[in-house]
Amino acid sequence: MSTSQFGTYETYEAPHDPSYEPTVPDGRAHVPDGAGSGDLPLQATVVSVGGRAEARRAARRRKAPRASDGPQGPERRQVSERGEALRRLVPQALVVAFLAGGTSAFVADDKAVRLSVDGEPRTLHTFADDVGELLADEGVAVGAHDLVAPAVDTALTSGDEIAVRYGRPVRLLLDGERREVWTTARTVEGALRQLGVRAQGAHLSASRSRRIGRAGLDLAVRTERTVTIMADGRERTIRTNAATVRDAVAEAGITLRGQDTTSVAPGSFPRDGMTVTVMRIRGSKEVREEVIPFAVERTRDATLFRGTEVVARAGRTGARRVTYALRSVNGVKQRPRRISSEVVREPLNRIVRVGTKPRPSSVAGADHLDWDALARCESGGRPGAVDPSGTYGGLYQFDTRTWQALGGSGRPQNAPAAEQTFRAKKLYIQRGASPWPHCGRRLHG
Repeated sequence: MSTSQFGTYETYEAPHDPSYEPTVPDGRAHVPDGAGSGDLPLQATVVSVGGRAEARRAARRRKAPRASDGPQGPERRQVSERGEALRRLVPQALVVAFLAGGTSAFVADDKAVRLSVDGEPRTLHTFADDVGELLADEGVAVGAHDLVAPAVDTALTSGDEIAVRYGRPVRLLLDGERREVWTTARTVEGALRQLGVRAQGAHLSASRSRRIGRAGLDLAVRTERTVTIMADGRERTIRTNAATVRDAVAEAGITLRGQDTTSVAPGSFPRDGMTVTVMRIRGSKEVREEVIPFAVERTRDATLFRGTEVVARAGRTGARRVTYALRSVNGVKQRPRRISSEVVREPLNRIVRVGTKPRPSSVAGADHLDWDALARCESGGRPGAVDPSGTYGGLYQFDTRTWQALGGSGRPQNAPAAEQTFRAKKLYIQRGASPWPHCGRRLHG
């Protein structure tokens, strides 16, 4: 079986017979006038009548006749001539029948359809079996984002209408959120409707009537939203397509002055249903002088008895100048905020010498005396005791001058009890019991 523009038909190759060979030298069989439309190639396909069985019967008829086959001589030659003429007419008749049938098939397969590509319609004739084959024949390429109606596998019949709409990328910034979408609409308004974007009251970066090319479009859309603004003790609710909170506040008729701000960042996008509070800020600066405490440096001194400390240099505090920002929000004072600091006087550290020399445990000529009895009499046995006048202190009620003359440092009441007893023994060697006129006799029991 074979298919051509004239329809479907069957081909066969007949057995070689000289009577079927062409009678013209150019290799074409001549069709008598009225039988066809011209010369046909030798290889032209004809519709078979009887198939191979008929061909075999025709071959047998062409063999020589036997004695019983009929007339001889002149009569035989007449019969042979009539058969030869008939054999030449059969192929011509078959060609005429083929041409008549092919024309009918050609007319039956031709379809008149209407094809619209991106809104541009045209009517055409086609032999395509389905929509996909039609688009391929017409060189119309479609992709994943394109729309074809009806579907590409739909069979075609005459009178069908086929629509192709190309997809277009839209780089959309919708209410502050960026994304890429595809649409088959050819205008901004159609794309918004196809994407389900509420355009009423919205701000668009392009007009609704602007056409969208195959390359797509950058489009920013801010839909209308409800925003509530609290300011100066009043509440205002507005519908807005503002790009920032600051713009929405201005649309509500509220002015921000000086350090005024909002509870939501002024440059942020106002969302639907958002509540924004305006904060009225009043501020000032204050400079304060603050003390910088000094540190204490301790150095070891082997010339001083262990437990003894001597201040080698007195410390001095420093000073710094600190600037604070003071502000109130809607009339409520806020905690001061330090914004700068400057040192105007460096502190001077205190230096203390710490003794490391082992302390002597006895003084010859005074160790045998009852020093506990003297201490109980003078101070009640309390190393830190101080008389009401503040002049005398310690177990043995030394005055400060006498204490330091005996090698003590600081004040006697601050020294360890052992050191106080040691220096009391030294004083006894120098002056006897006279430093303790009322309690000195206790030394002897």
